[in-house]
Amino acid sequence: MTYNEATTYLFNSAPLFQNIGAGAYKEGLSNTNALDSRYGHPHRCYRTIHVGGTNGKGSVSHTLAAILQCAGYKVGLYTSPHLADFRERIRVNGQMIPEQRVIDFVTEEKAFFEPLHPSFFELATALAFLYFKEENVDVAVIEVGLGGRLDCTNIISPDLSIITNISKDHVQFLGDTPTQIAKEKAGIIKPETPVVIGETNNNFEVRNVFITKSKEVDTSIKFADEESEILHSITQPQGGRKYQTKNWGVFKGELGGDCQEKNTATILCAVQTLIEQGYNIKEKHVHEGIAKVCSLTGLMGRWQRLENEPLAICDTGHNIGGMQYIVGQLASTPHERLHFVIGMVNDKDIDSVLGILPKDAEYYFTQASVQRALAAESLAIKAGKVGLKGVVITDVKEAYRKARQNATKDDLIFVGGSTFVVADLLKTDF
Repeated sequence: MTYNEATTYLFNSAPLFQNIGAGAYKEGLSNTNALDSRYGHPHRCYRTIHVGGTNGKGSVSHTLAAILQCAGYKVGLYTSPHLADFRERIRVNGQMIPEQRVIDFVTEEKAFFEPLHPSFFELATALAFLYFKEENVDVAVIEVGLGGRLDCTNIISPDLSIITNISKDHVQFLGDTPTQIAKEKAGIIKPETPVVIGETNNNFEVRNVFITKSKEVDTSIKFADEESEILHSITQPQGGRKYQTKNWGVFKGELGGDCQEKNTATILCAVQTLIEQGYNIKEKHVHEGIAKVCSLTGLMGRWQRLENEPLAICDTGHNIGGMQYIVGQLASTPHERLHFVIGMVNDKDIDSVLGILPKDAEYYFTQASVQRALAAESLAIKAGKVGLKGVVITDVKEAYRKARQNATKDDLIFVGGSTFVVADLLKTDF
């Protein structure tokens, strides 16, 4: 069996959420517990940090992993979804799991897991936890897949739980109000395990959900947005951000998106909590990890600069919470005309996102190569109702090429609206 055959088997035999959405979602932990028992509860062999939330959990997870690597720890990192290669989900010190290990997992274990009819994510999680044990990691940073309470990563007993923020996403599973979503996310808060909340957007009811849960399980809670750790941050012309902080000095971050100020505040609060638990992390490790997160962990798609003339940016932000930051940053980025390549999936709050997008941009309506993708024609019709005008080009790569063809060197090109649009784009040779 080749690597492509192994991943094709996983994608086709177990439903892949990024392709079909709701049909791939399995509520409950019975399969997860069966797989965990099969492999001897591997997650108990190393320390873990659990990262949930609606937006920013990928950036926070990767950056924490980078900081821990710089501090000398051997670090496992489990995130989702992947952009170009399944192996992006499972890394040790930034290196993806070998293709052969994926092949072996499928060939050796499919007879066991086939009768369970597990989801793709359940299998990926089981493989990640097992691989981290095999690699003898010191600590693994584990990103929640969806929600928290019933997510299959929620079998771990972490040193720290982190919830970045709450925004509307996956409402068919998690509820359609911030309070309902917060209750699902709060499911990762565990007894006597410190929790850091990134931001509550001044929503008292959301804040109260987390406080109530932490009291129920007798654990401490910190709200990073109340610490006021970051005094100032600004995007740098050459990319990235510069930060001035109360307790961690002045440093540069490799990630340049405006949303990273909130994420970095969450990270610094989390690091301080880890230090209080005995982790040996110094200021220099924090500075280096934040400055080199992409090169250390392979993170892609976060306000990522593709080209310079014209400036072209892609970002995986795809819901109303993430897109608000993107729209603001596009407005503050100098340019003559904005060329916006956009595609979305059909289970998002599409109308809310379209409603905040700039009316004066030139749009290229496209669709990602996943079953969940909203047809580009349908997206164009919805966009037209709120005054957004453009052309329909169903292939993401062709849409980007058309935007480049139409843009002058002083224009700005943005590609986003869906993680999977960015994934299709990043498979392109520029």
